[in-house]
Amino acid sequence: MDAAIALLAVVGVTLVVLGGGAPERNRADSAEAATVAEGPPGPPSGSGSTTIGAGGAAPSSHREPAPDGAQAALGRSEPVLLAIPAIGVNTALVPLGLNRDGTIAVPPLGRTAPAGWYRYLATPGEVGPAVILGHVDSRRDGPAVFYRLIDLRAGDQVAVRRADGRTALFTVTRVEEYAKAHFPTEAVYGAQDHPELRLVTCGGEFDKLHRQYRGNVVVYATFTASTT
Repeated sequence: MDAAIALLAVVGVTLVVLGGGAPERNRADSAEAATVAEGPPGPPSGSGSTTIGAGGAAPSSHREPAPDGAQAALGRSEPVLLAIPAIGVNTALVPLGLNRDGTIAVPPLGRTAPAGWYRYLATPGEVGPAVILGHVDSRRDGPAVFYRLIDLRAGDQVAVRRADGRTALFTVTRVEEYAKAHFPTEAVYGAQDHPELRLVTCGGEFDKLHRQYRGNVVVYATFTASTT
């Protein structure tokens, strides 16, 4: 946790850091990476999740279990910085809405572009799922902010600095990869009775014909502490 807090103690500087260099892997791969940015599906239409405020998502049959010794939830406050020490990420956050087709808008595309948070659900530390998206890579710039997201493991720490000066700390519980046709809408956006965090990027094989990845990587994390 100390490492996460230290990474967020950056004042007046907006950086995206991919620590340790890009790992060797058979991505489509970075040399052919998508030039068209496509976001994952948004929450179901009419779910209420497009209303700003706590508990905005529709009731869900899929709820992450509250951790032992769960922390009291925080009030609403916009996230401004994200740190993931295990994969060397320290990035600013920009707010994201919905596209007309119901997909979530995506952040800017580029090696030093920030990640983005979906502004119509909970903010990190607030009751409910907070959702943060980032690109995996691009043809022009190579690895992007969430290039190593799939390398996270259960127990890794994620820290989110909020506009109110508090830092919400989360612990990764699982990392999953899904085909786009089977994106787990309820698991990602469904209502929770405690604070949760979802980190989302592209994954799976790269479709060279349509110039996009065929899947998504989703990291699930639970709120475990907060600091000032």
